[in-house]
Amino acid sequence: MSAALTPLADEFQAPGLGLFEWPPIIPGVEWFNKPALLALLAALLAIVLMFFAFSRPKLVPRGVQNVGEMAYDFTKEQIARPFLGKDSDRWMPLIFSLFLFILFGNLFGSVIFLQYPFMANIGYPAVLAIGVWLLVTFLGIKHNGAWGYFKGIMFPPGLPGWIYVLVAPIELISTFLLRHITHAIRLFATMMAGHLIISLFSEAGWHFLFTNLTPLGAPVGVIAVIMTILLTALELFIQALQAYVFALLTAMFINDALHPAH
Repeated sequence: MSAALTPLADEFQAPGLGLFEWPPIIPGVEWFNKPALLALLAALLAIVLMFFAFSRPKLVPRGVQNVGEMAYDFTKEQIARPFLGKDSDRWMPLIFSLFLFILFGNLFGSVIFLQYPFMANIGYPAVLAIGVWLLVTFLGIKHNGAWGYFKGIMFPPGLPGWIYVLVAPIELISTFLLRHITHAIRLFATMMAGHLIISLFSEAGWHFLFTNLTPLGAPVGVIAVIMTILLTALELFIQALQAYVFALLTAMFINDALHPAH
């Protein structure tokens, strides 16, 4: 290979999709990589937080109990109750667990040494979304019967009879399938894009300020560092927002299954 075609050793290389590929932590155990470890850690953190918050509740909450009650009240009042109403208490264990698990998993992307939101791997949000889809389908058929459930999806009331020829298949595909696919993709794509962009600017800052410091490159490095800080602050908000949105849509889907429009 000629020298003209050989990349320079000090040339900046933008991070790519390799950021989302992790080798197994234990040789031979292919599934147990860093995202899997972080998923287990997120679940453990949620369990530990709830145990110490509610195992011995005090009349006047303090410390961990206060944090746990604030998180629970937020989830109930802002996520479950607006859609589920009187049914919110029944479904709070599921919705609250989803919210905490996704929140911790997303926030890991901004925690030093961890620095990876495992929801950026499509398998994790896909498993959660498939679980919600199976639950919603089961509830819809259980409470409305198979025909009643699919009739409610395919034939929304108030439309002229002839238009159902077009509306019925569109509503079936959209409500029964697509909204659950986008349920997973929205979380995955947002976490993946945020992690990739922040990695790009942080890598640029390190390259132009430390690896290959030059008079022309130093300003680029400074701008990259500033952008990394600003985008990390924005990403913290988006990480929490995506946990909120996923749990909110779960509550909405459950309500639609329990109380279809007539």
